[in-house]
Amino acid sequence: MTHQPGATDDAADDVVVEQFHPTSGRIPGVMGLITAGVVLAIALYDRSTGTPLGVAICACAGAVLVWAALLRPTAWVTGRDLVLRSILRTDRVPLVAIDEVAISQVLAVRAGERRFVCPAIGYTTRQTVRGKAGERVLDSSAHQQLGSGDAYQTYVAQRIMQLAKEARERAGVTLGSPEQAATAAGVRREWAWLELAALGLLALVFAVWLVA
Repeated sequence: MTHQPGATDDAADDVVVEQFHPTSGRIPGVMGLITAGVVLAIALYDRSTGTPLGVAICACAGAVLVWAALLRPTAWVTGRDLVLRSILRTDRVPLVAIDEVAISQVLAVRAGERRFVCPAIGYTTRQTVRGKAGERVLDSSAHQQLGSGDAYQTYVAQRIMQLAKEARERAGVTLGSPEQAATAAGVRREWAWLELAALGLLALVFAVWLVA
């Protein structure tokens, strides 16, 4: 069997190194799906093509939106990339390209001139109102800008910066160099086509129901 150079390395680069659990949205998301399911069941019980059908369509659309906004977002790291899965897209940011991590109500990562945001990790509204969670920035020269009291958010930011530093060392790339800036062009963006298709189809069905 002939070995293809780079094939094993590419596979290893896609292996999940660390998964970050979301800091909010899970309980409201599950409750939202349960509520949408109950509304859908009640609407379909009458087997009517009138108002109950319209309510059923809206319940389905609501379920998709709850999933996309509250349950879909997450973040993890592979051997090569920081993967930020947001509401309707997924960004794969090369670890080598990461310059800065900022946390407010969302996780934001800067790579070159571009900024990528993921709502999976962040401070709650309560934390923000209490004044404990203005935007905190962590870069290679200021590891203490995130306070120890920030717990998990601090860990996530520091861990991403640590993994980015290790990736640069392995690649022999210097922070702030033209080589690092060039790696920012390697960001890959994937759209959540399944969710987009579901919302588009439900919108079309709802429009047909209104006309009929």
